[in-house]
Amino acid sequence: MNDLAQDLIAAAEEAAAFMRGEETGAVVHQVPSPKEVRQKAAFTQQEMAPLLGMSLSGYRKIERGERSISGAAAILLKVLDKEPDAVKRALAD
Repeated sequence: MNDLAQDLIAAAEEAAAFMRGEETGAVVHQVPSPKEVRQKAAFTQQEMAPLLGMSLSGYRKIERGERSISGAAAILLKVLDKEPDAVKRALAD
């Protein structure tokens, strides 16, 4: 069996263990409301979408609840919620 197949099997086993409530080391992050974070940080939808690495239409779907946010975008959203000024400083040209 090659490395990819072994990795896929291990990932599937870990996912199943997580779903059973077993300790896997996985961390589940609670994602704040994108719209509330955006408004708190004083960003428009047009400014927020590329910040999270998505199109404006995709971001609007997230605000309407038609899509969910995950991965790095979800983590950035948490940082924006806690430290919007730090993110603005980091992204300033």
